Amino acid sequence: MSRRQTPQRREAILDLLAARGEVAVETLARHFETSSVTIRKDLATLEGAGHLIRRHGGATLVPREGDQGRHRVSPVKQALARAASEHIADHARLIIDSGSTTSALIPTLAHRTGMVVMTNSLGVAGALQALDNPPALLMTGGTWDPHSASFQGQVAETVLRAYDFDQLFIGADGIDLARGTTTFNELTGLSQVMAEVAREVVVMAESDKFGRRIPNLELGWAHIDVLITDDGLDDTSRQQIRDQGVVLICVSTQAP
Repeated sequence: MSRRQTPQRREAILDLLAARGEVAVETLARHFETSSVTIRKDLATLEGAGHLIRRHGGATLVPREGDQGRHRVSPVKQALARAASEHIADHARLIIDSGSTTSALIPTLAHRTGMVVMTNSLGVAGALQALDNPPALLMTGGTWDPHSASFQGQVAETVLRAYDFDQLFIGADGIDLARGTTTFNELTGLSQVMAEVAREVVVMAESDKFGRRIPNLELGWAHIDVLITDDGLDDTSRQQIRDQGVVLICVSTQAP
């Protein structure tokens, strides 16, 4: 793409991030038919302008208070959140991990009563407290990890082990049909502790996360109870997941 087209490509990158919350470098390179080197330069420029935060292998938007334009939640994430909320009861004790997909769950909790929610994300915590009927909020604390925009480390793990929870809601950078959920972040210990202290582990992930080649295993299938995705998942993949003993929920993304 020529220099003259570079601003348009960077504007389009922001549009994609607004729709998806986070996007991998490889996905952007394929979408714009350019090299990963060019995409990384784009992301570096956009990060320098304060529009996004680069992560290992991708980027996520910078959340801005009161911004209802670019930083809207995509319809697919909203559909996943509605499906997930149907599995939540009043007075439940939840863990909500950091991430744009899990954050979409928060507005669905507005009418729940007696909730207790722990999170490792300042963004999730702020959104919970902004509800008209906020739940009792617990924070893990720990060491701030700028790549995942969340608290990680031994302190956070120790705090989590002091409680027990009904459900964990967690996203994924990728889904490996043979192994489980994968992530760009090498810090996977906290996610595994979250799964240990929750009676039910619910993964929320869009179908385009399947087949991503990401090296770091986050949660193996043996630790996942429910996977909520959209109807873009093919039949073969659906059966492979069910064969792992996981309850699979595929929500429709078509407008009613």
